Amino acid sequence: MPPRFAIAPIALALASALAGIAQAADDSASLTLNPVVVTGSRAEAASFDMPAAIDVLDRDQITAGQPRINASEALVAVPGVVANNRQNYAQDLQISTRGFGARSAFGVRGVKLIADGIPASMPDGQGQAATFNLDVAERMEVLRGPYSAIYGNHSGGVIQLFTREPTGRPSVEGGFAAGSYGTTKAEIGAQGQVDGIGYVLDATRLKTDGYRDHSAATREQAFAKITTKPDDVSKLTFVVNGFWQRADDPLGLDWAGYKSNPRGVAQAALDYNTRKSIDHLQGGVAYERRFGADLLQLTAYAGQRSVIQYQSIPRTAQTPVRHSGGIIDFDRNFYGFGARYIAVRDMAGGKLTTTAGIDYDASTDERYGYENFVGTTLGVKGRLRRQETNAVESLDPYVQTEWASGNWALSAGLRHSHVKFKVDDQYIVGLNGDDSGSRSYSKTTPVLGVVYKLNPAVNLYASAARGFETPTLNEMFYATPTTGFNFGLDPARSRHYEAGVKAFVGNASRLNVAVFQVRTEDELVVLASSGGRTSYQNAGKTLRQGIEIAFDTAWQRNLTSRFAVSHLRAIYDEGFASTTPVSAGNAMPGIPRTSGFADLVWKPLPGIAAAVEGIYRSKVYVEDANTATPAPSYAIANLRLTAEQKTGPWRFTEFARIDNLFDRNYVGSVIVGDGNGRYYEPAPGRNGMVGVNVRYTW
Repeated sequence: MPPRFAIAPIALALASALAGIAQAADDSASLTLNPVVVTGSRAEAASFDMPAAIDVLDRDQITAGQPRINASEALVAVPGVVANNRQNYAQDLQISTRGFGARSAFGVRGVKLIADGIPASMPDGQGQAATFNLDVAERMEVLRGPYSAIYGNHSGGVIQLFTREPTGRPSVEGGFAAGSYGTTKAEIGAQGQVDGIGYVLDATRLKTDGYRDHSAATREQAFAKITTKPDDVSKLTFVVNGFWQRADDPLGLDWAGYKSNPRGVAQAALDYNTRKSIDHLQGGVAYERRFGADLLQLTAYAGQRSVIQYQSIPRTAQTPVRHSGGIIDFDRNFYGFGARYIAVRDMAGGKLTTTAGIDYDASTDERYGYENFVGTTLGVKGRLRRQETNAVESLDPYVQTEWASGNWALSAGLRHSHVKFKVDDQYIVGLNGDDSGSRSYSKTTPVLGVVYKLNPAVNLYASAARGFETPTLNEMFYATPTTGFNFGLDPARSRHYEAGVKAFVGNASRLNVAVFQVRTEDELVVLASSGGRTSYQNAGKTLRQGIEIAFDTAWQRNLTSRFAVSHLRAIYDEGFASTTPVSAGNAMPGIPRTSGFADLVWKPLPGIAAAVEGIYRSKVYVEDANTATPAPSYAIANLRLTAEQKTGPWRFTEFARIDNLFDRNYVGSVIVGDGNGRYYEPAPGRNGMVGVNVRYTW
């Protein structure tokens, strides 16, 4: 077993090495390299002064030279985050932070997703990054480490999207992009402010044939944001977000299939015409009011989501009486509210900022299961095999406070999470018993942090927290592949520690370094997978240790770069029994040990920019026993070019990009623990996209 490393010696060494960094970092560096964030502290704070690893992706990083289709386009530049485009729109992105969320078979779990203050993660922890509308994004804040615990259940990390604020004169715009594999994207939008009412409107349509066979998709999104100020000290915001998608599901490939034809699919995907449709609509309202230096914030939201998914489960596997079929069909209603009060006071020669709040979230699924065949005809809706109501709700009061004086800033937080699952089984036929039941989970998660200003250019910090992660509804569906709900699963409980250095280097560079350790008990892992049904269990202890480094710099006025690298050792600290015994010291699957990103941006003329990007991932194990062939390491290069012209009220922007410039063959993502051994999801070879946008402003 590789030796473990201790955080404290590394932090001390970093502090000593950076103590002599130039103390003359002026205000211009702070303005350009020290964005204001709200994730973590909830109140506005400079990212440089927070005792946490947090990165901000601004609008330029999200949109410049990007098709704005998947959040992975921008998240790849954040250390500690693995965001994989699976080339499978039916299953969404794979996103993990410090290894949390890596085992998710679909969607995002273990990472809290929030858009404009409204959760994009359900109360059980499962979320969909595809609902992020990148065309109207202003910035993304990405929080890792102990401070994520203040967001409660399934907060191994937090990714928060903020959309544009409607200001200025009215404008309309339209755009079109086209690229490899029959991919096209069209957009139309408007924004502005009239008589004190601001608005942002946007609609897009994406169509692609997909890189792999049987991976075509059509996606439509609509967005509306209305803001107004009832008076000088308050603001009211309405947001509506719609998402409609139809996508074929190419499934994964086994190793032999990947090697022989990366663009191919398993025959089962074609036989059963595997596919998924999603209809998602939600709306929310936010109200905030200032009372002097204090701030009251209220939010409420509601939505509806319908999903129909045709799977490739063989007819023979559906013979058992208690099998739920090969088609998933559910309608979900969800809603919630949040309230917080942020108070700012002078105390003991410093400033005390205290936030007290409460979050309530609920979802109810009317869930059905059907056979995916009729007679010998496959891929069609057959007999009913499942009918139940699944309800999940969470109630989370919290309080956090920060006191800053001189060179010191101390912070603490406490959140109590109560999550309840309830199942009402209405399909009780013959030997198929009643799977109704309920299970509640409660946990109090504390957070502590400290920042010491070594000098005006260098901050040292440390933080610690306890976290927890309930099973998702999907992970509770089966106690074994042949029985019903698993109400016996316990939550995973974790202890997080982090120490770091944030430094301005000269007047045009910033360095962030974080070292961390996470110990988890009762980690949720796959128990067995067969017949299209996966059951989970609580394993023993796991250990995550790592380091993250980010360096942003302007080498000169027209040449900038970003460098981000992370190294993560994620292992099972104890062995456990599964379909195949898992030994202590085995690597946790789905997690690359080393990830890296770098880009170099050159702006030879005003409005013109060219950039080269490099991405590296080390090998990734695909199942707990570490016996199957791991996805090999890879390194790829991308190019992007952007241009902008303005003439009178018109603005024109163009982009072109080439991904995987040297046409490497590699596995872009893996399906952890797939019961059929189809672990591998190939990434495309050399591919490109070009686009143009036109805006007219009155």
